[in-house]
Amino acid sequence: MTRTGFVIANLWRKKTRTVLTLLSIVAAFLLFGLLQAVNVLFSAGADFVGATRLITQARVSFTTSLPMRLLPQIESVPGVERVMWSQWFGGVWQENTQLIIQAVDPMRLHAVYPEFVMPDAQWKAFAETRTGFIAGRQLANKYGWKIGDKVPIASNIFPQQDGSKNWTFDLVGIYDGKDEEWQRSTGGGWINFAYFDEANQFGSGRAGVYIIRLADPDRAAEVAGAIDRMFENSPDETKTQTEKDFNIGFFKQIGDIGLIVRWILFAVFFTLLLVVGNTIAQSVRERIPELAVLKTLGFTDGSVLGFVLAEAAALCVIGGLVGLAIATPLGVGITRATGGNLPIAVDGQVWLVGGIAIVLLSLAVGLLPALRASRLTIVDALAGR
Repeated sequence: MTRTGFVIANLWRKKTRTVLTLLSIVAAFLLFGLLQAVNVLFSAGADFVGATRLITQARVSFTTSLPMRLLPQIESVPGVERVMWSQWFGGVWQENTQLIIQAVDPMRLHAVYPEFVMPDAQWKAFAETRTGFIAGRQLANKYGWKIGDKVPIASNIFPQQDGSKNWTFDLVGIYDGKDEEWQRSTGGGWINFAYFDEANQFGSGRAGVYIIRLADPDRAAEVAGAIDRMFENSPDETKTQTEKDFNIGFFKQIGDIGLIVRWILFAVFFTLLLVVGNTIAQSVRERIPELAVLKTLGFTDGSVLGFVLAEAAALCVIGGLVGLAIATPLGVGITRATGGNLPIAVDGQVWLVGGIAIVLLSLAVGLLPALRASRLTIVDALAGR
């Protein structure tokens, strides 16, 4: 029998125990893959937007609106190329399906976000249609919307002047992203600000945030500081940050996602450490006389240590790889089910971290039993001590 065959034979000596342990590892790494992908999404998933844009919000909170009169002052700051404003609409589709809908000036959106691509005729229709609405490709595909449809969308924030929360928009365009990453950001939609500003019950002349496209991304910190100093000690103090930092801060309104994920993973792997560690330790205890026979036949302490470590590694590697392999298509399924609003990608970065976790887990559960086995004396082991 080869050394590999010997390790495999020992693993399957107690088939039920091995299968249950493997299932525990598979479940743990399935959860690990999905949660780590979520962590990457919220902590670094906005990296592709870089620092080409800044977002200026009210210093108190992004839920507090800013007056439109700030626009020419922001535009006058050196380093600012174009400025648009955006107001969160709080869209609701049908019963209670939340939509990412924002009210914007169409042409300013086109200038500040060239990453969103759409035929010129549709951009023109958006600008000229009072009740115009454009939807991202993922959003339109999810609900089967087509250009020319009248789309009823309620707002849980802004009622119309007659008190009704039900709005109706004309779908005049469907936009795509310039590449795969931006295509994943086509799960929302934009409405014409002019109509929204005139028709909502809370009055006009207020913007949620200002979005600034920079002439030189390297001057992001300089421009942000200049904008905030301009409105310092005024009734409308601002907080300006990169688009990436704003997006991360937006998600952190519901909590520190990274911290939550890390604590969940800590609990999962601590439990897994106890389960798998107990399995390996029990397996070694049951085979102490056999280990003594191995040493009698001439196997060294290092060989015995290697056998036990190999068993632990085999369990962790098989279970871990199967778990990550299941998590990968499951992440794709979640992305499709949410219309791209929660793009869970169990990609190479997640697999790399998962590989490191497999190695660390193998050492953590196998090292102590392996050391104990390697230090056994033949006499004590045969005596069952």
